[in-house]
Amino acid sequence: MNLYTRLASELLFPLHERLKRHDTRAILRELERSQWYDPAQLEALQLSRLRDLLAAVAAQVPYYRERFRLEGLRPGDFETLDALALLPPTDKALIRHHLSNWQAEGTQGLARHSTSGSSGEPLHFLLGKHRISFDIAAKWRATRWWNVDVGDREMVLWGSPLEAAAQDRVRALRDRLLRSHLVPARDLNPGRIDAILDEMREFRPAMLFGYPSALARVAFRAREQGRRMDDLGIRAAFCTSEVLRPEWRQVIGEVFGCGVANEYGARDAGFIARECPHGGLHITAEELIVEVVDEAGQAQPAGVEGDILVTNLAGPEFPFIRYRTGDRGVLSARRCACGRGLPLIERLSGRANDGLVALDGSWVHGSAVNHALRELPGLEAYRIVQEARDRVRILLAAGAPLPTAALDTLAHHVRALLGAPLQVEILQVAEIPPEANGKFRHIVCMLDRTGAAAPSTPTEETA
Repeated sequence: MNLYTRLASELLFPLHERLKRHDTRAILRELERSQWYDPAQLEALQLSRLRDLLAAVAAQVPYYRERFRLEGLRPGDFETLDALALLPPTDKALIRHHLSNWQAEGTQGLARHSTSGSSGEPLHFLLGKHRISFDIAAKWRATRWWNVDVGDREMVLWGSPLEAAAQDRVRALRDRLLRSHLVPARDLNPGRIDAILDEMREFRPAMLFGYPSALARVAFRAREQGRRMDDLGIRAAFCTSEVLRPEWRQVIGEVFGCGVANEYGARDAGFIARECPHGGLHITAEELIVEVVDEAGQAQPAGVEGDILVTNLAGPEFPFIRYRTGDRGVLSARRCACGRGLPLIERLSGRANDGLVALDGSWVHGSAVNHALRELPGLEAYRIVQEARDRVRILLAAGAPLPTAALDTLAHHVRALLGAPLQVEILQVAEIPPEANGKFRHIVCMLDRTGAAAPSTPTEETA
């Protein structure tokens, strides 16, 4: 760690957090101890914090006070983590409907936040300082796993309108002091990417952070131009807000000569997980309980894909309990080779509403086509668009023309999933643009799950 990084991580950033009345540094010290707990110790810690959370919401949050009364529940009934199933899952629609009864009584000084929902209607919610501090500390801890720290040079490729609107003078000054450089991840045409590569060489970041699709496009361009970027001293690229495709992970790591870490988080649910150098996608278990359930809300065992529910243990002021993130994934029963006791997510499969409608009306999640697309040589990006139940258009961007046999195999696979008479149009294109916010959508289904036409919706905003 160089002198300036030490100054930033041990003085400037802790002072910044203290001025905001965040207890981030104290939480970080606690997290750097508890990450080495064994699974049983972590479960005991989670259960203790869960019971404290439920006692608080049962007493102070009108919605849960009434829910506990109607169900005949008491906080003492939750003797194991499995007892969480006594409470029904929640989602954005439920919170919006009961918004006036969701804030804990007597709480003050909460910060207002918002995110776009899967329907495009934003969810407005409130966070207390301890909850915000926990998210920051958890991210700080996970950053240190990669031998980088606050104050090391960071280049951020980001396109969220929420962040862009918040770049005021105070935040800009903070970013300069902490050596974090924001690069808008929009309009990534070849000329713009070349300018980003020039900027990257001049800035020489120790870490990259951003959408994997944006980082991959920059990496593909560098490879195409024969520009060497693995001599800049980049140690890690943190990829968030989108599913990290294998081809994106590979090109980012190879071109920039760095480790690539998957990250999973959301503005509302919290900082859920980040990958360590040993490949384990570790859940922030001290703050969160993560469940994987079927459509009926029943728990799925490790190794089985389902919808992800998150219970945030640090936020009783505006609780997220068994909250549907809108994502799908698979939990793991294994222990990471790094030695940390933090539980693992085995795989993130994308948005729960990223799917296609078969000819018989059944819903097919987009992850069902992933393994066929992985077989395409040189694939850089893809998008599947379904405008009608009997018609699917597949856009493929690759470094060179794809073999006819491989395209025929892909079309056959999609017809096997959705129905033999399906019209499958495959187009090879030079590039596939991201959404207006800089994020990338693999699956664009213009139908609802019944097969009826549905309005297109913006992608979920995660952090």
